[in-house]
Amino acid sequence: MASLCLSSSRIVSLHHQKPFLSLKLRSRPSDLSGLGRHTSPVCFNPLRLSGDRQRTATVSTRVEKRRKRGSSVVCYAAPISANSLQWISTISCLALMLARGTGIHKSVVVPLFALHAPSSIVAWIKGEYGVWAAFLALIARLFFTFPGELELPFIALLLVIVAPYQVMNIRGKQEGAIIAIAISGFLAFQHFSRAGSLEKAYEKGSVLATVAIIGVTVVSLLLLL
Repeated sequence: MASLCLSSSRIVSLHHQKPFLSLKLRSRPSDLSGLGRHTSPVCFNPLRLSGDRQRTATVSTRVEKRRKRGSSVVCYAAPISANSLQWISTISCLALMLARGTGIHKSVVVPLFALHAPSSIVAWIKGEYGVWAAFLALIARLFFTFPGELELPFIALLLVIVAPYQVMNIRGKQEGAIIAIAISGFLAFQHFSRAGSLEKAYEKGSVLATVAIIGVTVVSLLLLL
């Protein structure tokens, strides 16, 4: 009887263990499914990597295009304006009036100064300050003698003040540019012919006049174009 009891107890114990085994087996798929849910974002996706590479490639090409456009804008050189050319000619004319070591007729430089002077200088000379400067210089000239280099700027100041409207109206036009080219060509011919040679024209005493004449001639040609 004891053996039968033992066998029956074993059978009962095995019978009671079966539900636990079935529960464990049933719980494993759920655990695996939960694990898959948590680990799904970490999964390797080759299509996503290829899309990211294409985006980075497009961004890099856009940056390179912007850099190329920026470099082209920086390398662009704007042409010289007419006002800058007039300032160069005015400085060259004043240098010719004050320079030594040249055989040109410096009085011819005065109308060239009136033709090429910027509008701001002409407005200042024709204004109140220019009239007072000419008046004081004329009074000083009556009682004192001016050096030869200072008389030409004084005459140029008076010429701009007393010039009529019809004469000053040709400034900046084709007629004025043609007259300026004729004057500058005459000055260049006088200077280089009386210098004797190009080497003498660039000597220490006449290099300033040579550079000023070249500047006036080049500016007259550019203003005509």
